[in-house]
Amino acid sequence: MHICYLTPEYPHTLLKPAAGIGSSLKNLVLGLVANGIQVTIVVYSQQMDRIFEVDGLEIHSVAHKKYKLGGFFFYRKYLQNYLNKLIAAHQIDVVEAPDWTGITAFMKLKVPVVIRMHGSDAYFCHLEGRKQKWKNYFFESLALKGADYLVSVSQFTADQTRKLFQLKKEITVIHNFINTAFIQPKRLPIIKTQLLYFGTIIRKKGVLELAHIFNEVVQQAPEATLLVVGKDVIDIQEKVLTKVLFLNRLTVEAKERVQILEHVPYPQMVEMIEQAHVVVLPSLAEAFPMAWLEAMALAKPMVTSNIGWAQEMVVDGESASMEHPSNHQSMADKIVHLINNPAAAENMGKAADKKLKQDFTALVLIKKNIEFYKQVLKQ
Repeated sequence: MHICYLTPEYPHTLLKPAAGIGSSLKNLVLGLVANGIQVTIVVYSQQMDRIFEVDGLEIHSVAHKKYKLGGFFFYRKYLQNYLNKLIAAHQIDVVEAPDWTGITAFMKLKVPVVIRMHGSDAYFCHLEGRKQKWKNYFFESLALKGADYLVSVSQFTADQTRKLFQLKKEITVIHNFINTAFIQPKRLPIIKTQLLYFGTIIRKKGVLELAHIFNEVVQQAPEATLLVVGKDVIDIQEKVLTKVLFLNRLTVEAKERVQILEHVPYPQMVEMIEQAHVVVLPSLAEAFPMAWLEAMALAKPMVTSNIGWAQEMVVDGESASMEHPSNHQSMADKIVHLINNPAAAENMGKAADKKLKQDFTALVLIKKNIEFYKQVLKQ
């Protein structure tokens, strides 16, 4: 079996920075390679063309192309021709791409096409309550309806996407997972009362809600600190850096207790997660977030949002403490409870780790992915 992944991102120093899609894809492909499956990755819209090998797989970096008119069409056709040549030369059996932006719209490939739902633009616009550009919906709809097979990283994402695009095809659900071999705890001491948010500093991940939540936390626990780690982006509504909006929402007392770091090497990020007293992830829009899985793998007590996908990841009051991010006071109360009750926090972290090992590791989910691809190739 030879699988080709068409993706906008993949974690490697020779490529543009990657986020959640890239991290989940890396976990998947390394697991497949370890099981003897051949993998080729085509990363589009990169800065330059190059081909290199790493971790037993071949990676094609494909530069973005500019056209005077119709770039949305002609670049997709360029990628189509690139892929069809690879398919013929390397005997590729299936091509998979994410739903984001509908990159496979207009493509006619010589093998079955799988779309994996990590959350389309339409999906995130729906969850955030904002209007989507018509052309983005059109591309995503065309790609999803033109795919031979659909797979989703959560049932919630599958259900929402089906409604948004009126899909008739079957959608297989295979959750994201983490390879625990790559994220081993070092048994570092906890920094008492330190809260941690890590991920993109963006509205949809509840960062602006976090400011109000932390204001309430400081009222009850003045010694609490908040470490925010992640890339800052321009806010889609107010057109300024989200960090500025976040800081403007903090009280004077809370602002003195906040530290923001925009780039941290992954090994250091793992240490920061392990040393946090409580991880706070109040996201408003996710599919099946890798950050949550990483915190679970390090046995951290989490206070999270309770929206859709969250119900598939953790159990409220057991492996996480859940609340809607708009309920600032209630979420703050849950955080303070974990700060003031170390035994409860430790037990919650252990339950999160147990849940992860039971349901969301490579050992469990690589097999499901392989069976899915076998079914694709039987048709």
